[in-house]
Amino acid sequence: MTHDDDLDTIRTLLRAARTATVTTRTASGALHSRPLALLEGDFDGTLWFFTADPSPKTEDLRVHPEVNVAVGSDKGYLSLSGTGRVERDPARIDELWNPWAEAYFENGRQDPAVALLRVDVETAELWDTEKPLIVKAFEIGRAIMTKTPPDVGDSTTLRI
Repeated sequence: MTHDDDLDTIRTLLRAARTATVTTRTASGALHSRPLALLEGDFDGTLWFFTADPSPKTEDLRVHPEVNVAVGSDKGYLSLSGTGRVERDPARIDELWNPWAEAYFENGRQDPAVALLRVDVETAELWDTEKPLIVKAFEIGRAIMTKTPPDVGDSTTLRI
């Protein structure tokens, strides 16, 4: 696959998922994972999430900006690593605002806690498992019988 094909696969996997698990590192160094809703848009190397600021997540980012974003769906899995930061650009917030975000902020779009978590992705590891379920089941069954790893998809790591 080419780099562009891999980016298309990443876009497909992101569109197929609704939620990502975002992992930050606390001030003490402990890892903390939490689910965040993926925002619509065409992946260009940056992921966006609504977040409240201040919050434990935004405090984590101010100390340790390294972030991992994990996404899974029936189409495959992604592990995206990069740098996160909090942004409050009103135009970007308006562009990304949706009913789901409305539910999380007491005063809606006007809530002073409304912020965005921006993740600039540096590397992506993807597992493309778009084979039909019956084929995946066959591959796993064969692997159990032959004691060999199943061929249920392709794995690729790339720099964004």
